[in-house]
Amino acid sequence: MDLTTFLGIAIGAALVVNGIGVSKLGNFYDVPSILIVIGGTFAAIIASYPFSILKDIPKHFMVLLRGKQYNIPKLVDQLVDLAMVARQNGLLALEEKAEEIKDPFFKQSVLMIVDATDPESVREILDRELENMMTRHDQGAGLYEKGSAYAPAFGMIGTLVGLINMLKGMDLGESTGASSLGQDMSVALITTFYGSALSNLFFHPIAKKLRIRQDEEELYCSTIVEGIIAIQAGENPKYLREHLLASLKQSQQKKLLSKAAKTEGASAGGGEE
Repeated sequence: MDLTTFLGIAIGAALVVNGIGVSKLGNFYDVPSILIVIGGTFAAIIASYPFSILKDIPKHFMVLLRGKQYNIPKLVDQLVDLAMVARQNGLLALEEKAEEIKDPFFKQSVLMIVDATDPESVREILDRELENMMTRHDQGAGLYEKGSAYAPAFGMIGTLVGLINMLKGMDLGESTGASSLGQDMSVALITTFYGSALSNLFFHPIAKKLRIRQDEEELYCSTIVEGIIAIQAGENPKYLREHLLASLKQSQQKKLLSKAAKTEGASAGGGEE
């Protein structure tokens, strides 16, 4: 479980509250400003996206909570094992292995080469499916990026509303004009504060974390595609491992390759005995 997004939002909010001063928090509570900024922002988001995307908002928060889900080194080990089985027993032997795979994209990819699908068709189909998947994720992260842009804009709308009301009622010769001046100025200033806080403490961090999760999944799926195509072509498992680990940091690559070499050496030694 990854709580960093919610922890960061909570820490940021606490620091803002501390800067304001607990005793002065009442000065920053204004119902018209809340309705203009928060209500207006969410209304604009609803107007911008169809229900098919809006209904996935709970899933977005589950993605934030679940943490890093994709283990590239473990995936590479699985692909290398499949490559070894395919070289020893043929591609049809992978059908039984495919039933053990839980990830739908991975499982589908293995079954496609078991069915002797043309290599070019395999890559084309998998690339298209990956592209469609990333498009859906783009829409999810884009929702919060739009919210990050809408919130300051509605803060500015609230500022304009407050200034217009202030100027319209600016008649200091009357007691009513002077009394409404402070209220109108508070709306003008607090809406800008609400818009900036909502954008930078809520929408933008969520959008950024979703983009990170999207990049992790894209790397995972693209590794599957490259591995499956290589297995179908009968590529050497040792070379396949080096090829697939190229996306990782150099230090991590050396560590994993060294570990794999030791494991293979131990297996070879055991076989000789």
